[in-house]
Amino acid sequence: MDRFVVAVVGALGAVGQEMLKTLEQRNFPVSKIKPLDIAQNVGKEIVFNGKVVKVEEAKKGAFSDVDIALFSAGGDASLVLAPIAVEEGAIVIDNSSAWRMDDNCPLVVPEVNPNSLKTHKGIIANPNCSTIQMVVALKPLHDLYTIKRVVVSTYQAVSGAGKKGIDALSSESKQKLDGQEVNPSAFQHQIAFNAIPQIDVFLENGYTKEEMKMVHETHKILDPKIKVCPTAVRIPVYRGHSESIAIELEKPVDLIEARKALESAVGVIVVDDPSTSTYPMPIDSERIDATMVGRLRLDPTVNNGLCFWVVANNLRKGAALNAVQIAETMLTMNLLNSKQKTEAK
Repeated sequence: MDRFVVAVVGALGAVGQEMLKTLEQRNFPVSKIKPLDIAQNVGKEIVFNGKVVKVEEAKKGAFSDVDIALFSAGGDASLVLAPIAVEEGAIVIDNSSAWRMDDNCPLVVPEVNPNSLKTHKGIIANPNCSTIQMVVALKPLHDLYTIKRVVVSTYQAVSGAGKKGIDALSSESKQKLDGQEVNPSAFQHQIAFNAIPQIDVFLENGYTKEEMKMVHETHKILDPKIKVCPTAVRIPVYRGHSESIAIELEKPVDLIEARKALESAVGVIVVDDPSTSTYPMPIDSERIDATMVGRLRLDPTVNNGLCFWVVANNLRKGAALNAVQIAETMLTMNLLNSKQKTEAK
């Protein structure tokens, strides 16, 4: 099997760390790992497959030996560095929002639209975390019944905002429990013991940027005809995004048939037994990489309606895991070439 030089850009961030861990756990064929980050972090060390590796600077020239570059360094860095990486011969899988709606960049969830990878021109975009888990659950139902409309409310963990979000929940909870005044640091309001119905900035239409990402990305990944009405909420949970989803379908829904379709779908686990209070919860996503679906029930308020609850690990399936799965899918589809092998010919 070919082995590849893999760079992780933003290697010291929350998602970058998960990317390294995911590559390790899934035994991706890495011949050399290159952790890249900002200049201030050069020389710091990470451990990969039992070996200590020093962080290098993410800059021009850093990608000359790289086959695959997994980016999680923010949109501004991706806009500058991704084209440089491609010019130097790497395939970029970018976790930021920078390239998602670019017509020349496929936006990919491997369980949903893997064939889009065939159109890539060097940069492949990883969708937003909340979109990923939603479309994984929607795909088998769309194939079976054709989805007309989606109403989704998200309950998103603080780690979606990175380390600052995690730190804010910890510090604010301690302040509150100690009877001190809470000083919000990462979000618009106190996140400890609260729910904030705003993620990212508001747009002119009254929706937030995070909410509109779910609309536009669902159209690009799954079907542009699907109507999507989203509400994104930040809740005081460290890891694991949850979503309440109600869909309206073109065809009559059979609950048993819908359940079977979800149970047989790749990347989905159905966790649904009301008699034992069994359903997906964010805490479960700490140990499960798959997208979990539960609370399946018919919606009597619309024709052909179905409601369900979806949970996934936002740092894994919502980011790092999906990126690594894209690389794995490209390998399976013979869309990756090792520079080492090419140079040896």
